[in-house]
Amino acid sequence: MKKRALLVTLITTLLGLTAMAQGHNTRMGGEDDDTESLAARIFNLEKKTDAFNFHINFASSLMAHDDHHGKWDTRFICRDLRLDIKGDITPKVFYRLRHQLNMNQTAKGLDRFAKATDIMMVGYRPSSKVEIAAGKLCQIWGGFEYDQNPMEIYRYSDMVEMMDIFMAGAMVSYHPTPSHEIALQVTNSYNDSFNEELGDDPHVFNDINAQPERLIRSRAPLTYILNWNGNLFNDQLQTRWAWGIQTQAKHKYSRMWTLGQQLNLPNYQLYLDYYGEWDDVDRLHYATIDLLDHFTSGSFHMGKVHSHTLVAKMNWQFAPKWNLMLKGTYETTSVARMQELHNYRKSIGYLGSIEYWPVPKNDFRIFLAYLGHTYNFNKYSNLDDYSTNRVELGFMYRIKCY
Repeated sequence: MKKRALLVTLITTLLGLTAMAQGHNTRMGGEDDDTESLAARIFNLEKKTDAFNFHINFASSLMAHDDHHGKWDTRFICRDLRLDIKGDITPKVFYRLRHQLNMNQTAKGLDRFAKATDIMMVGYRPSSKVEIAAGKLCQIWGGFEYDQNPMEIYRYSDMVEMMDIFMAGAMVSYHPTPSHEIALQVTNSYNDSFNEELGDDPHVFNDINAQPERLIRSRAPLTYILNWNGNLFNDQLQTRWAWGIQTQAKHKYSRMWTLGQQLNLPNYQLYLDYYGEWDDVDRLHYATIDLLDHFTSGSFHMGKVHSHTLVAKMNWQFAPKWNLMLKGTYETTSVARMQELHNYRKSIGYLGSIEYWPVPKNDFRIFLAYLGHTYNFNKYSNLDDYSTNRVELGFMYRIKCY
């Protein structure tokens, strides 16, 4: 059989700036700082407790974009709008709520949380070195792009953009020293029910020479993640590493390595992330959308899909109140049991922005950014290459209300 015929047969068969980084892989939207709250400025209220901290994350812009058809569209958009509330009720008991206001508010089928609720958890510190938390959490994958406040991200890498990461579960973290954290987390693998996630009577294509395999619901659709966060050489070298396995269906799993490392200097930061994913069922949906969805109906998914991502990002505070950000991504996707579809999809992202902080002691910035992306496909996929472009002028504001 000719190489091109293989695919035909298959188808027809069917940190930003360190002071503003989140840290600790909690994806909670920024740590407290010396920013003066609105309550203190307007009502002259003196804060005497850490039991209630209230922020609003808001980002908006004027965006012009070309989605590979050669014509530019322009509009105003709300990039991010989230309420962020946290506090320490006692030295041992703490909580966190983060909720998106511009997202679906309907409770989901498996965990009964709305997709709009990023985090709703309570925690307990039995000692100064141990923390336990439960509720809806962010999965503790590594990587600095993954760990950054979503408000500050102009565009995620394709892999992180497609990951579904806010899940109900529990975790325990241990600090052997103040500079190192080891954490273990168990969560659901998805928010929806099995059929909502994979469709009615779902099947997976594992091999071109075999019939699609019917997927069966797992009775324990759980994710297990082991994470290490390190701060070395007086915080000049930082790490965010993790390994995990997620149950997708009965005897079907997704495995991931995430390795993030950052050079952290007073006026210059540079990180390099690696994300690797090996899916028994196409969790990120790249291959399914590219190779199946346009030609088949029903709940069919590609199987044995491998994806790899490299992300490099630089922040340089070249003058007071100014920052230059440059970022690049390189990603590949393969269908493991089809040699002709090894690295069939290559994604290259490139973006840069100039950011300006006009108001002292406020996490408020104005930015001008350019974002470009190119997608290349090998000839056996029968897919056309294309590129996208985007220009944005806008602002980001983490409003400290109290």
